[in-house]
Amino acid sequence: MTSQSAPRTARDFARIELTRAILEAARRHLAEVGPGELSVRSIARDLGMASSAVYRYFPSRDHLITALLVQCYDESAALVEAADAAVRPDRLRQRWIAMTLALRAWALDNQHEYALLYGSPVPGYAAPQDTVGPATRVPQALLQLMADAEEAGTVLGAPTAPVPRKERAALAPISESVGRPISDERLLRALTGWAVLIGGLSLELFGHLHRGVLDYDVHFRQLVEQAADDFGL
Repeated sequence: MTSQSAPRTARDFARIELTRAILEAARRHLAEVGPGELSVRSIARDLGMASSAVYRYFPSRDHLITALLVQCYDESAALVEAADAAVRPDRLRQRWIAMTLALRAWALDNQHEYALLYGSPVPGYAAPQDTVGPATRVPQALLQLMADAEEAGTVLGAPTAPVPRKERAALAPISESVGRPISDERLLRALTGWAVLIGGLSLELFGHLHRGVLDYDVHFRQLVEQAADDFGL
């Protein structure tokens, strides 16, 4: 006999709704003051609530930042995964481009949240284990694409020297996380592509390309097309 979860009560729904409202307010404050200045008390005032009520949901600023990280990692990853799923599995290059464009679209729409995920560390904050799974969803989606390319027998772009033994050892945890065969050379190429992707987005969003690149759309597309060539997609 299968067990069934207990139906949600009105209190459960109220808690879900209030948690959503707190996180929405926190994201507004994130845009105004940055993560280092987030204050549970300020958010409570914004919502017209007693701070003690908000503290029942988020006992400290660090708990609030953790919840924001998880929410934003999951939100961006859901878009990337949906973009991947919308393309035929054997169209490897199109999948890569779709995923990268989805991540950029989310980043452009949520620049302060992107900065929280990929910008400078928040002073005094150490991310707990809870954030690891959500944080790896996007890179894992890209690594699975690389494993699909390996399985399809695609040939990498310009050949490189074999990956040194020390580097293979350093990358072992990432290689194991893929859960499927992938060569050291392709894995290293994939990580280089990830660095190009996040580096390109960060340069754009943090203003480092201002007056240096005149068309960000064209430039970003060229970056991901070049990476696709390097991947042999």
